[in-house]
Amino acid sequence: MQNPENSSQDQGLETPAEAAAANPAPPATPAEPSAEARLAEMSDAYLRAKAETENIRRRSEEEIAKARKFAVEGFADSLLPVKDSLEAAIAIQAATPEQLLEGVHATLRQLSAALERNKVVEINPAASTKFDPHQHQAISMVPAEQEANTVVAVLQKGYLIADRVLRPALVTVAAPK
Repeated sequence: MQNPENSSQDQGLETPAEAAAANPAPPATPAEPSAEARLAEMSDAYLRAKAETENIRRRSEEEIAKARKFAVEGFADSLLPVKDSLEAAIAIQAATPEQLLEGVHATLRQLSAALERNKVVEINPAASTKFDPHQHQAISMVPAEQEANTVVAVLQKGYLIADRVLRPALVTVAAPK
């Protein structure tokens, strides 16, 4: 009878100890960073991201402050020709009433154009328009030959700025019959 050890050798098989000695475990590859190196790398990335976020926040606050400070710049630029026209009218000593009236109309056109360029729109409802409490302010109710709760007369125009009521139109409204 054969020895079991001899039979495995005869068949060309290795014992587990011989296999381990013949094929030692590969050493840790230097490509894999240690946990401490990964922690340092992630900590650095976190600090950089935090600093970048803080810089973005600071720049945004500065831009908002500038926007608030210079928000009326375009509007003021639109009004300067109107001011120039008024000053020119005052400077004319011997102007006739017709010339002054013509200058006032021209200045009013300039002002209206400046307001339109800056999205300031008139609220001037026509007679018989349905009363809108969001755009109109009723000063009084008067008996009228038109439907109740409709505009009879506009006492003062209102204005919208970019679809927001700057000042409601002051109106009289038809009273119910």
